[in-house]
Amino acid sequence: MACTLSMEAQAEGVETRGVVKNRSSFNPYDNNGGTCVAIAGEDYCVIAADTRLSTGFSILTRDASKIVQLSEKSVLGTSGFQADMKTLQKMLNAKNQVYRHQHNKEMSCPAMAQLLSNTLYYKRFFPYYTFNLLGGLDNEGKGCVYTYDAVGSYERVGYSVQGTGQQLVVPVLDNQLKSASPLLYPPQSTATPLTESEAVDIVKDTMASAGERDIYTGDAVEVVIINRQGIRRETFPLKKD
Repeated sequence: MACTLSMEAQAEGVETRGVVKNRSSFNPYDNNGGTCVAIAGEDYCVIAADTRLSTGFSILTRDASKIVQLSEKSVLGTSGFQADMKTLQKMLNAKNQVYRHQHNKEMSCPAMAQLLSNTLYYKRFFPYYTFNLLGGLDNEGKGCVYTYDAVGSYERVGYSVQGTGQQLVVPVLDNQLKSASPLLYPPQSTATPLTESEAVDIVKDTMASAGERDIYTGDAVEVVIINRQGIRRETFPLKKD
């Protein structure tokens, strides 16, 4: 009988021998889905993300942008928890404004990459549930892509994918862009050999493929191209089912 009462007390979340026990679990995070892709070239960077925002098997909106421009030469693409995504974007914009007022110039893309890393690491004990790609042009005008984990570890790469469609898109990009024999042909640069139009085409192809197979990726794709002329945006539709 005592054992039965103890189990009932635990199920109700009451105090048992000075310790409150509760079987119900609280999860402050939610993955709202989506896929982000970025490719860097010698003088450009292409970053793209779909516009679907989901939770579970429900679509919340079909027109949610996952890409934000942080400066004249850097753009952030983020997938994951929408609330943390918006908070992180506001934090970076605020810090960028402070930098602009203090130094009277735009923050470079490598500096923005370090700022994003520091911002994520500062929250490492209760991290932003976001999957980030930062793309833009470095100080020499070359394209750059930085990929991150949840707590700020980052790497400069020629291309990267984040989000729920990552496992579908990465093999395609590896097949098309990664050297088959890295020991025989070591990479000389983090930039890919593609032209800007070729990079845009392969991004569209991979996102269309992910939209066919990932229920959290769909509706439309927003493509942002950063080059010496500035930043321009394109959109194209995906399947809406």
